[in-house]
Amino acid sequence: MTPPVTAALRVTSPAFAAGERIADRYTCTGEDISPPVQWSTPPEATKSVALLMDDPDANNFGHWLVYNLPGNTTAVPEALPKTPELADGSRQGETSFGEVGYGGPCPPSGTHHYVFHVYALDTMLSLPAGASKDDLLRAMQDHVLAQGELIAVYNKP
Repeated sequence: MTPPVTAALRVTSPAFAAGERIADRYTCTGEDISPPVQWSTPPEATKSVALLMDDPDANNFGHWLVYNLPGNTTAVPEALPKTPELADGSRQGETSFGEVGYGGPCPPSGTHHYVFHVYALDTMLSLPAGASKDDLLRAMQDHVLAQGELIAVYNKP
């Protein structure tokens, strides 16, 4: 749904490496707090950054949507408040759980993959706090300057 981009962002987390299991503290079996996520410096023309986490093994179930992060942002800290608006003016959308803010992995069975997508955008999005994943993807269309992803896994102990 998003257009081809000319630049790539390197997405990492100090809490887990690509392909590793997400620690229980970031899931429904633990504290269910958001993990820290970092990315490389976005292109100079970046006006805002969006972060989306979903589970492709569960029909792209949306676990986290953060958008309108300032364009020079290169990380979000651990345990972002589960509020519609954050101190820096960025906003969080509604997850597939029907709640605003991070909703950690909680697969019913088996090992699921969780993809943290980061998008550098050439605009601030005209979306209210609590927007849906579909609304966010539509709003980002034709505005992506760079993107990257980090994939981790989780299965209940």
